Amino acid sequence: MNVIRRSTVLAVLTTLMFCTVLAQQAKPGLLSGDDLKKVMPKDYFFRGLSATVQLRNSAGIRLQDGKLVLAGLVDTSGYSADIQEKYQGLFITEVKLGIEGSALPPGAYGFGFSKDGKFTVMDVGANDVLSVSAKTDDKLHPAVPLKIVEDGGAYRLYAGKKWVSLKTQ
Repeated sequence: MNVIRRSTVLAVLTTLMFCTVLAQQAKPGLLSGDDLKKVMPKDYFFRGLSATVQLRNSAGIRLQDGKLVLAGLVDTSGYSADIQEKYQGLFITEVKLGIEGSALPPGAYGFGFSKDGKFTVMDVGANDVLSVSAKTDDKLHPAVPLKIVEDGGAYRLYAGKKWVSLKTQ
């Protein structure tokens, strides 16, 4: 009788501990503000300078396996005019992504939406890695500097009303 009681208590405690661990694991999907504070860098190195990351204009995605995709605007005031034209923020991905049908390997990058409707991803030396046509959502109100939204199994990265589709691969 005593053995059965101990076994039952042990099984209940083990189940409770397992449930607690599961509850503490981060859920996949868009990152909350608190999650972003934990993972978003405060400064980001790009083309010879470190720029302050604008946490309020940052967003991220956590995937099923816990890997992250992060995007955030940075203060580009110290950069030359030609860099400021194309570099608006950081883009960090721990997984291979499809961006408007073009593949982007895991890595740390800079990105920007241009006036001529392009979305460009650059390595930290400001060399273009990927350039695709961005879309515009004229019905989006209010437009915010940067956000990511879910879109039927994919995500949209918005900068104002311009956006590109992100798909994990």
